[in-house]
Amino acid sequence: MNVFIRVDASYEIGTGHVMRCLTLAHRLKKEGKTIAFICRRAEGNCIDLIEQQGFYVYKLPTCEGSLWTYVLEQWETDAKGTIEILQQHYVKKLIVDHYSIDVKWELAIRPFTKKIMIIDDLANRQHDCDILLDQNFYLNKDARYDGLVPPNATLLLGPNHALLREEFIEAKKYIQPFKGKIERLFVFFGGSDPTNETEKVLLAIKPIIDQYKLIVDVVVGNSNPNKLKIKRLCNEIVKAHYHCQVNNIAELMTQADLAIGAGGATTWERIFLQLPTIVIAVAENQIEIAKATHQKGVCIYLGLYNEIFIKDIQNAIGEMLNSNILINKMISNMENFFTSGSTE
Repeated sequence: MNVFIRVDASYEIGTGHVMRCLTLAHRLKKEGKTIAFICRRAEGNCIDLIEQQGFYVYKLPTCEGSLWTYVLEQWETDAKGTIEILQQHYVKKLIVDHYSIDVKWELAIRPFTKKIMIIDDLANRQHDCDILLDQNFYLNKDARYDGLVPPNATLLLGPNHALLREEFIEAKKYIQPFKGKIERLFVFFGGSDPTNETEKVLLAIKPIIDQYKLIVDVVVGNSNPNKLKIKRLCNEIVKAHYHCQVNNIAELMTQADLAIGAGGATTWERIFLQLPTIVIAVAENQIEIAKATHQKGVCIYLGLYNEIFIKDIQNAIGEMLNSNILINKMISNMENFFTSGSTE
């Protein structure tokens, strides 16, 4: 086995880590690499999805309580379970995308792989790695990992290294110029949406959808614990279309004039497709990214989920609906973001 990927998903963690690792896995597979995943069982995991996409998954046992906390506190157990898998193979590279894994775990794993690649965006712990990828945009991105990685580690920093799926690269060819009026909304808060922002947005849209003659595409993942509730709410709203675990999300984005979503990995997909967005951070680690992209004029950041109410969302949508200047300015800022914005 050439490459192993250690990543988890759950209701608590969400699906973003797995989704970006799947994007990377497909790229490596095209290059002729053999890929396998190592995932711990948990409620809301993406193991079936990974297997459906053609990759073998080595499954670590289910843990009690928080998956984040378990891997952080029981790192030796997690490393031991991973080593038992790795030592059966010749491993050229181990890719790790996990906020609870740091230098201690990596040093234990080091004898069983030629190279270690870390995917991160927190810059809050030390790593023993050969490559570190952080696809996010920060105003201080070039200095964030100073002292946290070995001096000879290769750093891949900024959205120019974003793990964009092939469907987004293809969809970019079909972007249409803004028609001068917002007619279609795209709502997506990640695969699990643990704070249920989707419902909050739908309740904000419901009283104004007829007034503005809007069409709304609502996307949820299979791991969203509120998906049936969201589906019922969409059925109550005329021209609100419910989509669950779709494989044409890029197409839906290109059809939209305005998105409302979280500040995670989808940020780069929206910017790449030049889709103006109202952002609500659903986790603390999304705040810095959302503020930085807001400052660059490529989104409107409202705040952290527990500070944002239905009326705030309504007001933000209303402002966007009544300001073509703002929409056009955001689109203009997004046009060159991947070539210039990430290097400033």
